[in-house]
Amino acid sequence: MPVFSARSRGSYVYRGLTRDALSSVWLASWLSAAVGLYAVLHIRPWYSPQYVIPLLGMVLGNCLTAVALCLDRLTQDLRQQQARVEVMLSMGATGWEAYRDTARAAVVAGMLPTINQLSVVGLVSLPGMITGQILAGASPDQAIRFQLFTMFLICAGSAGGCLLCAVFVYRHVFNRCWQFCSWRLRRRKTDKI
Repeated sequence: MPVFSARSRGSYVYRGLTRDALSSVWLASWLSAAVGLYAVLHIRPWYSPQYVIPLLGMVLGNCLTAVALCLDRLTQDLRQQQARVEVMLSMGATGWEAYRDTARAAVVAGMLPTINQLSVVGLVSLPGMITGQILAGASPDQAIRFQLFTMFLICAGSAGGCLLCAVFVYRHVFNRCWQFCSWRLRRRKTDKI
């Protein structure tokens, strides 16, 4: 597994980064878990701890990874492609048109671990949930269905977190007049040049 070092690539932050990251993780995780528990599993009340704690824990963990990768890619690409963004804005593009390709690449980068995990579940690897349920006496059919539901829930939470993260970053680096505020992206103080 690759190790991402902030010092080697030179990471950038902006004021409100922690708040935006936390907001996108919590909103996406809680929303996907609540919809999954209430609408799909029909758990009444949907906040029953025996269901919420394990499912929300898995969704939060994976969503946090996806949002961290998305934020890192967004801030890095915006700083490196500052000239391209400013040229597009000067040629009449809106702020979103100048930002769209960067956001798309960052959301894909954030979702990549979740998509890779989703593509091999059940074929190459048997996750602990399936194994634990089968050993506890549940039927393999029910265990597989519950694992697939959990994986789709994780995917929905990660996708929602990455999309919210991209929208929050857009709000901070572009003003209402579609100007790119590159000064809001600054190098971390712990990084060496």
